[in-house]
Amino acid sequence: MADSKREIERKYEATAETRLPDLSRVAGVFTVAHRGVTELDAVYYDTEDLRLAADSLTLRRRTGGSDAGWHLKFPVASGIRDELREPLSDTLPPSFAGLLRSRVRDRGLVPVVRLVSARDVHHLLDAEGVLLAEVSVDRVRAERLTGGAGTAARTAWTEIEAELADDGDPAFLDAVERRLRKAGIRPSASPSKLSRALAETAPKRKQSPAGREEASTGRQEAPTGRGRSTAGRTRQKPTSGDHVLAYIRHQTEAIVALDPAVRRDLPDSVHQMRVATRRLRSALRTYRRILDRDATGPVGAELKWLAAELGIDRDQEVLDARLRARLAELPRTLVLGPVRGRLRVWSAAARGGSRRRTVAVLDGKRYLALLESLDALLAGPPLLPAAARAPGRELPRAVLRDYGRLADRAGRALELPPGHDRDLAVHEARKAAKRVRYAAEAARPALGKPAKRFAKRMKAVQSLLGDHQDSVVARETLRTLAVQAHAAGEPAFTWGLLYGREEAIAAARERELPEVWRRASRPGLRAALEG
Repeated sequence: MADSKREIERKYEATAETRLPDLSRVAGVFTVAHRGVTELDAVYYDTEDLRLAADSLTLRRRTGGSDAGWHLKFPVASGIRDELREPLSDTLPPSFAGLLRSRVRDRGLVPVVRLVSARDVHHLLDAEGVLLAEVSVDRVRAERLTGGAGTAARTAWTEIEAELADDGDPAFLDAVERRLRKAGIRPSASPSKLSRALAETAPKRKQSPAGREEASTGRQEAPTGRGRSTAGRTRQKPTSGDHVLAYIRHQTEAIVALDPAVRRDLPDSVHQMRVATRRLRSALRTYRRILDRDATGPVGAELKWLAAELGIDRDQEVLDARLRARLAELPRTLVLGPVRGRLRVWSAAARGGSRRRTVAVLDGKRYLALLESLDALLAGPPLLPAAARAPGRELPRAVLRDYGRLADRAGRALELPPGHDRDLAVHEARKAAKRVRYAAEAARPALGKPAKRFAKRMKAVQSLLGDHQDSVVARETLRTLAVQAHAAGEPAFTWGLLYGREEAIAAARERELPEVWRRASRPGLRAALEG
């Protein structure tokens, strides 16, 4: 696994004549140590259509300095990135290839920009000699390696960069910035050296016979994301189709963006990717009067497959956390036998296998084909006549249609006596509640507060039904663990006790369901949603 660090930095405009002010006057700084000038030579890689730059990702191979090697940076927030490092080699490290797979797919990576920098480094140290931040004056020369044209293929500039030390307080950079601003030094308009180099070495544009600007290479140079062209559009009020497509695009981008996080096993990443997948599939099903189901059906089927695959890892994660929490609630006197050890072994075996399977799915051709299908759907959406209608009319109709399905399933669950059939009915109602919640969330940009309130009520129903279903799954696992413990000659008392507690939780949720459903189904909310 590549080395990783959180990079927090800020960039400032400078000229060859710019001099750093006395930074020893910054609060907390005891001394400023000049570390000399380092020569850095970096080649940045991307696809020919700049897919990485479009998503603010940076991939480079750099020589010189203390961290020579391959660097891959993912944006976290403004001025904050996660930087992964691999040793210097002639080819792209396999770990980086996997992390970039959802963006690059079957496109090749090519060198796009070379940056040669003379970095004049200064360390800001506290009274104990601990590094607080590194401030450098960088004299940069950039050369476009592909897609450039004419004299615009090279550029040069000077900038100041302030990077916080590992585990430092981000507020310290505020103090450094105040000192720089006092000296007349202002923040840079470019978020990174690469983005500035791409902008300043972009192909020159010429006037076409029709009076439109065209790139001299014949290709537009605007890494603003895939499927977002606005050419030829006139300003008009958004339609129902516009709102639905915007939601689908957002969820598609979330899947692509979360792919590397899942591979890195970052907290909650599998859950978030699964949610985006489910929201996307739900939108295709809910808004079938806007998008032709004959065309979107195959994509929906593949989204269902992906959500199920992600669920193997996510469901195991949720179940593990639930059982650990229930066990922690028990007094020590009621924990008989090696219960914690057995639970730990069971969890490690289950999570290890599920995680390997998840990564294998993301490496598979079927998953990449799904991403391509989603791009094609957004590039040429199969819109139906209802897509041209005002969102205030069409979207509430779709949401309330899903609500009607939930009402039928909730009513059926409430009529059944406790037992296996009711458990199944509650689970079906839970899935319906999730779908209507997602439908309301998708409509929120168009419908505003009524959709927000409606989604909130549906979420309450979903949460209650979800806790009930989690209890059903937990009981099945507890019974299995109890059987295994008994076969090994261990006491099964604690497993039975936990089983009983989960049974009581499920019964409590069933008693709460009528009241929660009553609040969620108030006529006033539905009327507000319809406007």
